[in-house]
Amino acid sequence: MKDGSRFKGLGSPQDVQEALSHALYIASKDLSTAIYLAMVLRKPLLLEGAPGVGKTEAAKALASTLSCDLIRLQCYEGIDANTALYEWNFPRQILAMRQAEDVNLNIYDQEFLIARPLLQALNLQSEGLLLIDEIDRADHEFEAFLLEFLSDFQITIPEYGRIQASKRPFVVLTSNRTRDLHEALRRRCVYHWISYPSPALEVDIVMSRASNVARATAEAIVAAVGRLRAEPLAKTPGVAETVEWADAATRLNNLGDTWPEAFRRSIGVVLKDQDDLSFLDSRMQEIIR
Repeated sequence: MKDGSRFKGLGSPQDVQEALSHALYIASKDLSTAIYLAMVLRKPLLLEGAPGVGKTEAAKALASTLSCDLIRLQCYEGIDANTALYEWNFPRQILAMRQAEDVNLNIYDQEFLIARPLLQALNLQSEGLLLIDEIDRADHEFEAFLLEFLSDFQITIPEYGRIQASKRPFVVLTSNRTRDLHEALRRRCVYHWISYPSPALEVDIVMSRASNVARATAEAIVAAVGRLRAEPLAKTPGVAETVEWADAATRLNNLGDTWPEAFRRSIGVVLKDQDDLSFLDSRMQEIIR
């Protein structure tokens, strides 16, 4: 590959964009450029944006494109280093001690070590992609630990010793921006903000992911979703909901429902909060045209 990148066949942002399209992910030129630069500069890629814009799907599609292992660390409130790294298999250690005839049995051997996502990433022997999903849900302490991990790609297990990556994975971090990430983490990454796609792009996404949907249907659904996103909803529909709504409405239409009715009857695919449904109930005809 050009520019010394280790990912063959992706020698330009256009190559990245075309490869992702084969994985049914329609990426913008800006996103494709950010991915390309993260690859050639050997930096983590930080994707921020509202929930449902396709951040996680971008990482999954990229792993598919690269034909490499995808290791996903799902962050949540209260996650700590041990949860993300490893734990010892205590039941197996106890069983081994009971059955052991060798008094020199090492119960802290690797066979008793349960690798969690970050340790799995260190143990990769071939190309891999480490997805650190929704990093903004973790606390600042875990973020600081993660910064150190991404700097060295090694850990020290007190009972076992040091483990260092023999092959560093490509790292993608996602954030819904529920809080600000530390500046030091941002500086280490190539950054890209993913917005909701333009109507034309979203129609292309629907057509690529739901082959049974007619273009006119996709255009009507995308327009309706655009109007929904302009409302103060508890849960704004993402791109996945757009695709699923188009698919669901098409299926109902194939069973005999007229188009306005098919759209209305499948509304639960795109709106998933009772308050939102009640709020829009009297104006549904304005939304679904």
